[in-house]
Amino acid sequence: MEYRIEHDSMGEMKVPADKYWGAQTQRSYQNFKIGGEKMPAEIIHAFGILKKGAALANYKLGKLDEERKNAICAAADEVIGGKLSDNFPLVVWQTGSGTQSNMNANEVIANRGNEIAGKKILHPNDHVNMSQSSNDTFPTALHIAATIAIEDNLFPAMDTLIATFRRLESENTQYVKTGRTHLQDAVPIRFSQEISGWRNMLEKTKDMLQKTLPGLKELALGGTAVGTGLNAPKGFDTEAAAEISGITGKNFVTAENKFHALTAKDDIRFAHGALAALAADLMKIANDVRWLASGPRCGLGEITIPANEPGSSIMPGKVNPTQCEAMTMVAVQVMGNDAAIGFAASQGNFELNVFIPVIAYNFLQSVRLLADVIRSFNEHCASGIKANPEKMNSNLHNSLMLVTALSPYIGYENAAKTAHYAFEKNISLREACTGLGFLTPEKFDEVFHPEEMA
Repeated sequence: MEYRIEHDSMGEMKVPADKYWGAQTQRSYQNFKIGGEKMPAEIIHAFGILKKGAALANYKLGKLDEERKNAICAAADEVIGGKLSDNFPLVVWQTGSGTQSNMNANEVIANRGNEIAGKKILHPNDHVNMSQSSNDTFPTALHIAATIAIEDNLFPAMDTLIATFRRLESENTQYVKTGRTHLQDAVPIRFSQEISGWRNMLEKTKDMLQKTLPGLKELALGGTAVGTGLNAPKGFDTEAAAEISGITGKNFVTAENKFHALTAKDDIRFAHGALAALAADLMKIANDVRWLASGPRCGLGEITIPANEPGSSIMPGKVNPTQCEAMTMVAVQVMGNDAAIGFAASQGNFELNVFIPVIAYNFLQSVRLLADVIRSFNEHCASGIKANPEKMNSNLHNSLMLVTALSPYIGYENAAKTAHYAFEKNISLREACTGLGFLTPEKFDEVFHPEEMA
């Protein structure tokens, strides 16, 4: 491998000749050989947006000349477009402020910008990092990345599954089945009503997530090192937020209190709480689906789901609810991420939280996994759910809890006696109720209509 010599305030460093990063990136690359978890691509993308927005703001405020502004913007556009992704090698497990990833962006944009300009006009700190500090850029990149991930990746996936459930509701209104509480038989419910609960879970958690977006759209940029805005010109914070809004098409604003924005991570913690709520709902939906589809002969078997792969290496013909299992594993991971983010968000000391990279890694992983698994579950499972009317009807008429329909005619205690007698003798409710003398066969047939109980 060929190298070139780069230098920073600590001296010279050998850097791979085919990479745009500089000495500070190289130091971090060599000093933090920890794990394999790289800084998320969403953060790199957000840094490209941030650096372009900052350059445009500095130009408008008279701090940066047009030639340097153009070079920074051109290089930043390549970062945004993913063309320079192999120039961001740093791991999550680095400085807790993300300083080295900020400098990675500064160095790559400066060196690539110089190459575009055909001359050395950009310095990573003096020009690309102008009016900024790692302490305000990394929280800003996190908020940009989180907002984009939720609005552009997660919400469309949720909307697709919501639409599938809405279709399934309309297709299954005619089927009445046994309700279940405590994993025990309960009074009847329409299958469409059961599906509506799944749909509304997604609608409710989407609404929760939407309520977190105003906080995520507040940017720390302009607070610089400790929130005072030292070395940033007046108006830089609002101008940079406006430029970032223009680049992304999203309404970002400058944080009202930069001291809060640098040290507190309550907005991102609040947002991940909504992601954890979504994970909890997906766990419930997946479990419902796989229980209802259990069998095919020795389980509930009230629905069928698509058979996507062989389910066993030893049992021929076995098919498993694999999409449900994938979704429950994602839910577990997101719940674990929620704990990590909660701990990390509590660790703001004085003017800075230094757990931001691990927050970013876990938050963006949660959004990515949730969006991916929802799309997969929708395509390979939910869209192919079919009711099994014969099994639903058999289970319904075999349920002892249909006795609830008799309570208005024979009273709660006699209804309970009827249910217990039917269970003990392994006979029908009709046989038990008439055998105990609570109703005549004719009256029982007149009042007992399970389909009307839903």
